[in-house]
Amino acid sequence: MSGTFNWAFIGAGTLAKQVAREITASSGHRIAAVYTRNSEKCEAFSRLCGAVPARTAEEAMVHPGVDGVYIVTPHTSHAPYALQAMQLGKPVLCEKPVSTDACKTREMIAMSEEKGIYFTEAMWTWFAPVANQVKAWLEQGEYGDVQSLDMTYHLRSINYAPRLSDPNLAGGALLDIGIYPLTYIYRLFGKPEAIRCRGNLKGGIDTDEEIELTYPGGKIFRISVSLMDFKGLEVMRLRGTKGETRLWFYHHANRVRLRRFHGRNESMKGYGGMLNEFDLVAEEIRQGKTESRYVPHQSTLDVMEMMDECRRQMGLVYPFEK
Repeated sequence: MSGTFNWAFIGAGTLAKQVAREITASSGHRIAAVYTRNSEKCEAFSRLCGAVPARTAEEAMVHPGVDGVYIVTPHTSHAPYALQAMQLGKPVLCEKPVSTDACKTREMIAMSEEKGIYFTEAMWTWFAPVANQVKAWLEQGEYGDVQSLDMTYHLRSINYAPRLSDPNLAGGALLDIGIYPLTYIYRLFGKPEAIRCRGNLKGGIDTDEEIELTYPGGKIFRISVSLMDFKGLEVMRLRGTKGETRLWFYHHANRVRLRRFHGRNESMKGYGGMLNEFDLVAEEIRQGKTESRYVPHQSTLDVMEMMDECRRQMGLVYPFEK
């Protein structure tokens, strides 16, 4: 990547700070401007990374030299900010989930296509080498006929940030962490024939769920997610007739191993951090692309439709939708 890519950050919370530290350690990125509604947080963030604090989101987006806008606010404000940025002609990297439902997601994708402006979901897993290696092994037939796929993501993170327990901000397990295993399975096998979701609701949010995805031939792949415990942690277990992979912390893994039942095993290493997506998104924007080949628009929309169906089955309706 040539030259420094200048970002406007919309949001200055816990994740924004984590991302800022990682990408500014690289010479390839600079945070030129930042906006968040809390002026004290905005000033503190600006001191952290040298960004200019803006009084409005638009001021940050159109700050001189800004090449792209990174949206890292609570889920409910992703769509309004992304649409605003694209209206201003600014490419967008939007944190997952890009919205709270498929209808809003379609609107964002339509805006990108109509304006010819780059827009993609910050699903860092699929900008990283490890997930793409698993997909390559699958497509090359290294696993043979896949017999089972089980994914857990149990992280006692309900107190990670206030938004996670706030139904008015679309808090809960599904949209925050369930999106990772759902996207992983979708990117490997596509959209399922059927979805079955059972979850627990408390205080207007979903605290955990068990999801079954049915694929052709009656194959059922299972997902278990929770914000309330560490049971099972974060593990993917994929087993076929020719080989298997057991992968810990799959959404940001740095190493993966293919165990062949007959033949030599194979391993690969690859950086799993967030710098990948910023490097690759900056490159795609400079190439004039309007969507990412790593996280295409259709994948973002399809997974959102899958989450809509999970919510329907659980009876999860956020206060702003009533």
